[in-house]
Amino acid sequence: MNEELFYRHVAQTSPESIGIEVQYAKGIFLYGPNEKKWIDITSGICVSNVGHGAPEILQAIEEQSKAYLHPMVYGEVIMEPQSRYAGMLAEELGEGLDCVYFGNSGAEVIEGALKLAKKYTSRSQIISFHNAYHGSTHGAMSVTGAEKKKKGYGPLLPEVSFIHFNEEEEFKKINEQTACVIVEAIQGAGGIILPKAGYFQALKARCEQVGALLILDEIQTGLGRTGKMFAHQLFDFKPDILVLAKALGGGLPLGAFISSKKIMSVFQHNPVLGHLTTYGGHPLSCAAGIALFEKIRQDKLLDRIPALEKIIKEKLQHPAIQMLRGSGLMYAVIFKDFEESEAIRKEALKQGLLSIGFLNIDNGLRICPPLTISEEELREACDILLQAIDTVVKN
Repeated sequence: MNEELFYRHVAQTSPESIGIEVQYAKGIFLYGPNEKKWIDITSGICVSNVGHGAPEILQAIEEQSKAYLHPMVYGEVIMEPQSRYAGMLAEELGEGLDCVYFGNSGAEVIEGALKLAKKYTSRSQIISFHNAYHGSTHGAMSVTGAEKKKKGYGPLLPEVSFIHFNEEEEFKKINEQTACVIVEAIQGAGGIILPKAGYFQALKARCEQVGALLILDEIQTGLGRTGKMFAHQLFDFKPDILVLAKALGGGLPLGAFISSKKIMSVFQHNPVLGHLTTYGGHPLSCAAGIALFEKIRQDKLLDRIPALEKIIKEKLQHPAIQMLRGSGLMYAVIFKDFEESEAIRKEALKQGLLSIGFLNIDNGLRICPPLTISEEELREACDILLQAIDTVVKN
């Protein structure tokens, strides 16, 4: 019955969905009918960073639900979870990234960040990157560097140009007309592409030289995914505007764009209420996010990541694997082509491992497990993937 309703009434986004029925989730596992279970090696695409059903998060949601849900639109009344979470983020991020605007999703806060950069600089040109992905709303899609994802949706934002990631010689396209450069800390949908050493420092220097703002998209990399709380800490630089979502809400919808008080203040005048959201920074989501943030710190989950990353690198060796690339607990396993990659994904699903591909490349699978996964569980997940590879390649 649920399957029939799903395919009849829930709008589909591809000709073939994963299609498993999830009845409950706990830890690294999703459970379906008759206690069928799958290891979720994707963390719900970098959302469930401390696993599914973490007791601390569920308790925080329950306690907040008894107090209030939605007293007023964003920014008008003081809500303890929202104020407290903003303070925690500001303390971690430091000066220059200490003013938080909460939204509901990654795409929504990308939109807010783009507006903020245009308003602050009084410029309209935007530079993004080939192979980038920033979301599916019109503004976010405009700065996404995959033309096949834009087919049928034009015209999009004007004055958006693209440069190639990791190629410093293209910085000359960033000039005095540029409002902002928007870039992912690690290109996620493009197949986990890491920056070269010193790349972000050079990019920030160029932006400062011409007066453009640097927007860093950490929607996938934020909240511990790379072994640091935020990936820019790993790469030793600081953007002008930081964008977060996915794991930020502990499994509930939450996004944020974060900057300095000086930059963010332009939303207050000419006109007032320069950026609005009804549900942004919902108290339930903020309460869940606080619980996630505290769990990462208190359980010292970041300290575990080097040993877990070592397992991924050591275990995922196979002639059919063309490349293994990533950082921390964010990896891409690259295969020969889409047909082979998709066959391996489906076989792994049969054997109890849930993975998924990438939006901008079609021959890779994601390895992005919860930070709470045990070493034994991670080895088991890798073994299932290797068995799936053997089954597909032998056939």
